[in-house]
Amino acid sequence: MLRGWAKGLAAVRRNSVPVETAWGLRIDEVRPKTRARCLVFRDDLDAVRSAADDAPAPHGVVIVVAAEDAAAALLGPAWQSTPPEPIMTTALRQMPSSVPAGYDLSTTLDAGVVNVRVHSEGEVVAAGFTAVVDGIAVVDRVGTDPAHQRRGLGTAVMNALTVAAMDQGAVSAVLHGTEEGRALYEGLGWQLHSKITSFTHAA
Repeated sequence: MLRGWAKGLAAVRRNSVPVETAWGLRIDEVRPKTRARCLVFRDDLDAVRSAADDAPAPHGVVIVVAAEDAAAALLGPAWQSTPPEPIMTTALRQMPSSVPAGYDLSTTLDAGVVNVRVHSEGEVVAAGFTAVVDGIAVVDRVGTDPAHQRRGLGTAVMNALTVAAMDQGAVSAVLHGTEEGRALYEGLGWQLHSKITSFTHAA
């Protein structure tokens, strides 16, 4: 599932195809900035050390699934970390998608990337993306403008992404969320798979 998430994330952000390495996966990003993201999927500090060697400064990123405290001690102060964040999964099922009066929802497909948008008076006020790789839909960048929150728009976006992903052959889905957004996803039937911590080279 984590490898599916990495491959789908590269697809949805139009980055290079992940490369298998001895320690995990490496993604060379072009968006939002040029850098290498090195994903270590096992609890192995030697693997973390090797990934750090392959994540050049500046802005190289090492992502670990476990032992974040040990990884932080190994990498040292030159690497800035995020708090552990959830990777969530779900089995897909058809869900109705509707928005309140005054809003319009659209779904577009461009080179395999699905983009769902909610508009109000011509402005995009909620959106999300997904791409399907090997039957797994990776959901990315779901958000709602603060002025339009608590109106069901996030749920509408998620449901529309689900429909589009199933049309593309997906049977399950995965996303990297935040603790703040976790309640929304759990309310839609998503479950915690694991937590990841990202370390970014600061120099």
